[in-house]
Amino acid sequence: MTNNPTENSPLPWSNGVYSVKRHGVTLTNCDSEPVQTPGCIQAHGALLVLRRDDLKIMQTSENSAYYLGEPPEHLLGQSVASVVGAENAARLRELLDGGLGEGNSLYVFTLPARMDKIVTVAALDVCVHTIESVVVLEFEATDRNGNQEGSDFFMRVKSAVRHLQTANSLRDFCQRVAEEVRDMTGLDRVMVYRFHADNHGEVFAESKCDELPAWLGLHYPEGDIPKPAREIFKKIWIRPLPDATGELVELVPLANPDTGLPLNMTHCALRGASVMYTEYLTNMGVAASLTMPILRDGELWGLIACHHYTATNFPYQMRAACEFLAQVTSLQLKSAEQNEQLVYRLKLEGVHQQLVAKAAQEGGLMALTESQPSLLHAMDASGAAVYHLNRWWQVGLTPNIEQLDTLAEWINERQEIESDSRPVFVTDALTRDYPAGKEIAKIASGVLAVPLSRIRGDLIIWFRAETIQTVNWAGDPQEKPLVPGPNGLRLTPRGSFDVFVESVRERALPWLTVEIDSALRLRMLVMELVISRAERLADLNADLTRSNEELDAFAYVASHDLKEPLRGIHRYAYQLLESLQTLDAENRRRLEGLMRLTVRMDSLLDSLLHFSRVGRINLEFEAVDLNEVLEEAMEMIGIRRTENKCIIVIPRTLPNTPCDPVRVQEIFSNLISNALKYSHHDCPRIEVGYFRPDEHRMLLAVPAEADGQTIYYVCDDGIGIESRHFDQIFRMFKRLHGRDEFGGGTGAGLTIVKKLIQRHGGWVWLNSVVGTGSTFYFTLPCTRP
Repeated sequence: MTNNPTENSPLPWSNGVYSVKRHGVTLTNCDSEPVQTPGCIQAHGALLVLRRDDLKIMQTSENSAYYLGEPPEHLLGQSVASVVGAENAARLRELLDGGLGEGNSLYVFTLPARMDKIVTVAALDVCVHTIESVVVLEFEATDRNGNQEGSDFFMRVKSAVRHLQTANSLRDFCQRVAEEVRDMTGLDRVMVYRFHADNHGEVFAESKCDELPAWLGLHYPEGDIPKPAREIFKKIWIRPLPDATGELVELVPLANPDTGLPLNMTHCALRGASVMYTEYLTNMGVAASLTMPILRDGELWGLIACHHYTATNFPYQMRAACEFLAQVTSLQLKSAEQNEQLVYRLKLEGVHQQLVAKAAQEGGLMALTESQPSLLHAMDASGAAVYHLNRWWQVGLTPNIEQLDTLAEWINERQEIESDSRPVFVTDALTRDYPAGKEIAKIASGVLAVPLSRIRGDLIIWFRAETIQTVNWAGDPQEKPLVPGPNGLRLTPRGSFDVFVESVRERALPWLTVEIDSALRLRMLVMELVISRAERLADLNADLTRSNEELDAFAYVASHDLKEPLRGIHRYAYQLLESLQTLDAENRRRLEGLMRLTVRMDSLLDSLLHFSRVGRINLEFEAVDLNEVLEEAMEMIGIRRTENKCIIVIPRTLPNTPCDPVRVQEIFSNLISNALKYSHHDCPRIEVGYFRPDEHRMLLAVPAEADGQTIYYVCDDGIGIESRHFDQIFRMFKRLHGRDEFGGGTGAGLTIVKKLIQRHGGWVWLNSVVGTGSTFYFTLPCTRP
């Protein structure tokens, strides 16, 4: 906007009272107009301002000579009885003494038609209200004996209310409002005008003459209804303007002689209209308008805007009926919205119940995104993601994993998520608060997130894509043309109402309250499911722990108690073999086989006894240098790095870590012994090393259980293992080769290794290629399992 007066420039009426007739052409901003004190009335009626105490006339409209038979100078200071008669003045006093509420305009009587030498004046309906300690009388031509004679507005309103009560949606309700008002008034166009969160308006429902162009769905910039006008509509129920091009007449005097203040005309039906508004109507070709507010919880939800393309009359009876209908509409609007939201909420909760039941059946939250229905069936969203057990599950359009991780970290730091009563983060413009959101705005301008676990950072997030909204604007919302007036620049409404298309970027459709509440309820259902599963797992783990302890105890007792009779068998067989020199070769061979079997059985029992002890002993955790532990393990199995029996490679110094050094030494010794044993090289090569958590990408595959942990390994160039045997080799007494091949053994070493690693809370797995070698990986978490 150019050539505007500065904000500090004095307004033309700054030193006195305002008059639309005098000052209306000087406005440079709609919001500065004192619309409640226009100083003028519409010329189709007359107005008197009375002192409440004595009902003497303090101000009058300058057209009083025509309507009331006397010019202003003859009326000022006179009793109102000189105009309405003693009987009507008494009735007025009785009404005032009875406690007429301020701003409550009521019909009190009708003055009969008056004929003088020049003109004939029709009968006048007289309405009264009080405001700021004065009494205001408005005189308008009655239509009680004209076109509306015999019309039963009460029956019309009763029928309209009954019709509104059967609406099945908010839009249907508003459409019925428009139709009922048009049927009651006979006006050319009736619209229900709805305000959005950013205060711009939309034609939400419309009833019109067939020949008129449709305005349904058009959007209007916020400035088309200035803030002062919006504030007035919170205080009144109807605003008639029967002739947009009609003349205005001033009050005489403009200021109250007792107070020096202008008359507050908020509740006057005759209140003079702003030049801004009348020119706005003219640009649309509208000659008359009737406007009623729709309030929700005291705030302006919208308007019932009526247009007529010829000047007309709005008699008191019609206005009263429309006013009552506007109040009924405001009362029933909340119910209509709640009914519509109830249907949506029931749909949401029904889908959520199915999701949770499916998740419980399948034993995981994967069902929220990978089953039918999914999170997208429950919510009007373009994508959804669930973070649980250190991984993401996604459905629909969502950011990639790296973007999700960054966004989740930011969301989990928001104060909204920390709320005990309502932990939810919601936005329809993510980039307002999250600058990194620009790169995901096309698919994630809207975000609704609820936490599942603050400790682990688990979340459910719904996304709404950027809504490149094609809005049918009634004119360019940025256009505010200025034209010169007699006393300076004046802002005029748009003279053209061509459709203007505006793209709203980095914005999504706002989340509804019912959607936010539903997300919080789903959060509770999922948390209950997770807690229930955790409790069941805890019970199963407790049972498993007891079973393992009992099995270990049994293995210990059995292996210990069986060794004594086994030694006896071996001793008697040996004595029998030594004492019977005459045994034939076959019987001698059998006795020698029996002795070998007892020796092998003794070895198996030793392994079983050791395995049971591994499960029963208390581990002693301490900070350990793994390099020293590895050296002790190699010394225990009789190899040194300087000898030529094998090549031991340690690419870099092993780290320190909390563990039980004796048991970790046993892990290394078992793995290195196997590497030496199962080799076809004279000088096997064995490598011992580790990978930090940030080096996991160097490995082919890492189990989820090892994510974020240091991974240790023992790698050899031995005979290798087929992948189908990977699970079998960790079973007790399981050997893949003959009893005496590769140095023999009981097959318990890897079982003991796995048990010791599990006692540390770790995980063990392997990769192997037959003929090339094997690599055993394991973790040693810093805490007890």
